[in-house]
Amino acid sequence: MEDIHTQGIWMAESLQKRTMSQEKIWLVITHIGDPKAAFLLVFPFAYFFSKRAGVAVLWVAAISEWLNLVLKWMLFGERPFWWIGESRLFVNREPNVLQFSSTCETGPGSPSGHAMVTAAVWWVVVSTLGSFLYSRTHSVVLSAAPYLLYVVMLVAVGMSRIFILAHFPHQVIAGSITGFILGVVLSRRVPEGRPLLFFFSFSMGLLLGTLLLHAGLQQLGVDLSWSITLAKKWCSHAEWIRLDTAPFSSLTRDCGALLGLGLAQYWKPGGWSLPWAPRALSLAISSMGLYHVNRLPLPVQPQGLFYSLFFIKFVIVPQVVIVLVPGLVYLFTHKKKKD
Repeated sequence: MEDIHTQGIWMAESLQKRTMSQEKIWLVITHIGDPKAAFLLVFPFAYFFSKRAGVAVLWVAAISEWLNLVLKWMLFGERPFWWIGESRLFVNREPNVLQFSSTCETGPGSPSGHAMVTAAVWWVVVSTLGSFLYSRTHSVVLSAAPYLLYVVMLVAVGMSRIFILAHFPHQVIAGSITGFILGVVLSRRVPEGRPLLFFFSFSMGLLLGTLLLHAGLQQLGVDLSWSITLAKKWCSHAEWIRLDTAPFSSLTRDCGALLGLGLAQYWKPGGWSLPWAPRALSLAISSMGLYHVNRLPLPVQPQGLFYSLFFIKFVIVPQVVIVLVPGLVYLFTHKKKKD
């Protein structure tokens, strides 16, 4: 693996050297590819276009990010920003590379979570959009356009992760392929209309099962905090180490979102029926609401409190998009029509 890692470092150096003037663009792209964006940005857009697509996006995002966490624990992937120093292979010539505010993630590096979740979630979006365009236009060329954009997005997200030294190229490729497969498979079975017990059991099963796996690996002598130690050691700015990038943050986000999806479908089975204009209004209000929910400051100590509140935060997300905002929009627009 040393040769693969070394070539990855030189590739990152070359990419930074050639495209440093586009630094802001790369940082925007890496934020778009953040698994968190699937819950806070892609989900509401997809839901107000197609309820089934929205539920599928949330479902696929949660399962793919959870599986990514498990794979990272099993594969022990390095990250470029710490491997450069730990490998001690660059004594004669150190690579001329920079770190960024999004570089210092604390989980293992393989496979790339950004690439994996992006590939899975956006497959749901582009396949829905492609089918919609074909049903309206019967044009193969026009309906193929979303799939071309899908490939461009995966390449862009992957390159952004290499640019900021968060991943090696092979980790990005592995994440993209795995995410694509998950997107195809999971989007065929969307849990619409399932009872609340299904989502509660699934959410708690993932949470408790993962905690048991973590405890079991520790009992076997596997140090699952090794990546956190290295991230803190080699990150150039201590403030770039954030608890919301830790593995357990991903876990609580996924489990919270799944439970929230079940609650939302329990409160309002089938969702609210809205015409296109009220849907657009609901999307705008939901997006603003989720922006403020995401910005809510959480205490980082004790960590148990942080993770509990992080869980609740993502339980709220489906309530805002599926129940609260469209319900209010329906109430006001329905009254206006009656008047």
